[in-house]
Amino acid sequence: MKKNVDFSEKHKQIAIIAKALSHPARVYIIEKLISLNDCCTSGEMIGDIPIARSTLSQHLKELKYAGLIQGEIEPPKIKYCINKENWDKAKQIFNELFK
Repeated sequence: MKKNVDFSEKHKQIAIIAKALSHPARVYIIEKLISLNDCCTSGEMIGDIPIARSTLSQHLKELKYAGLIQGEIEPPKIKYCINKENWDKAKQIFNELFK
């Protein structure tokens, strides 16, 4: 007999973050933003990563949905940077998971 499991909010958070980091381009984007310790536009990123601009946009959207990055609108551009508060939470969640 199959047992119903209610997944906790923590389980759901881990899954969302893991999904966001499940593509090498997204991991690269996170590393780039961390190394810059600043914000940059998708136009500044596109020269470093061998993907189409529309694909980069989708990857940024996934990272933003997971709360790992944030976008600051400076018309006509959007500057992306690490959401430091959520990044620290993600690190804490994964440290606890991998103990």
